[in-house]
Amino acid sequence: MPSNDVRILAQAAVPTAAVGAVAAVVSAVVAGGKGAIGAVAATVVVILFMGIGLYVLQRTARSLPHLFQMMGLMLYAAQILLLFIFLSVFRDTTLFNPKAFAITLVAGTLTWIAAQTRAHMKAKILYVEPESTTSGKSDKSGHSS
Repeated sequence: MPSNDVRILAQAAVPTAAVGAVAAVVSAVVAGGKGAIGAVAATVVVILFMGIGLYVLQRTARSLPHLFQMMGLMLYAAQILLLFIFLSVFRDTTLFNPKAFAITLVAGTLTWIAAQTRAHMKAKILYVEPESTTSGKSDKSGHSS
């Protein structure tokens, strides 16, 4: 991944992990050990889902730039759908507290989206790639006659 992508990934993952840590402490106090496990599991799921999504989106932007906007919309819709399915599957689990899991999942997702948006707005990314000065074209302009 280029340095801009890594920077954006870190600027989104770190606040999400921090929110997950706070949620784990709060869940441990409110719901005990199972609450903390649910909060940590939700944080890991959010970071994995959103991180993979960011990676796919950046690859698409490089290889198929004309599909970037459509791919971004489709990717976010797919991520939200997958998170909803994940919530539905683990709704009645006894492995962890489902309420702590769900609340942390929503909080982590909103944090990731806000942090990623902020990182993109702060990034100094060129919209147009400048032409190389070592191209095979002549520096002369005008007719060749």
